[in-house]
Amino acid sequence: MAPTEANAHHDEVLVARIVAGDDSALGEVYDRTATMVHGVARRIVRDPVAAEDVCQEVFVHLWCNAAKIDLGRCSLRGWLSVLAHRRAVDWVRRHESARRREEKTRDDPSLDATVVDLAEHAAGQDRAQRARRAVASLPADQRTVIELAFWGGRSYTQVAEELGIPEGTAKSRVRLALAKLATILAEELD
Repeated sequence: MAPTEANAHHDEVLVARIVAGDDSALGEVYDRTATMVHGVARRIVRDPVAAEDVCQEVFVHLWCNAAKIDLGRCSLRGWLSVLAHRRAVDWVRRHESARRREEKTRDDPSLDATVVDLAEHAAGQDRAQRARRAVASLPADQRTVIELAFWGGRSYTQVAEELGIPEGTAKSRVRLALAKLATILAEELD
């Protein structure tokens, strides 16, 4: 098999494992692509905290929607890159729209935000609050590795070194945490 064929086959296997609920497959995808996903998000949103939120959204989306990925159209890395880009652009649009409304209201105090504007802002705030609550509900060891990996942009190796734990332990904690986050967030949407 040529290198690109081998990569494509490996991506197919990983996606199939994620669909089957194998959180170690998600961990492997995270190891291979988190830096790229975070980088795409950070270049667009230009805010490290927001980029971490976007990164988390991307991997939770992967966990919940892996069955919908068509690897015949693009690689897994490409799919994640496009998803990160789209989620980051959505973040920018939401925040630009809110900023413009605030400026417009500030420039003309007689203007009040419309119900639609308030609902849109509230929905974004609600998603962020749900994500924060979900992360806060994790056991301390899992919460710490998620914060370092997603919000800190660190690899498994860096997380392990920083916490003084074996790399395998760091990977297991991230995988378990992502699986729990996906379950918590999916239950909240039901």
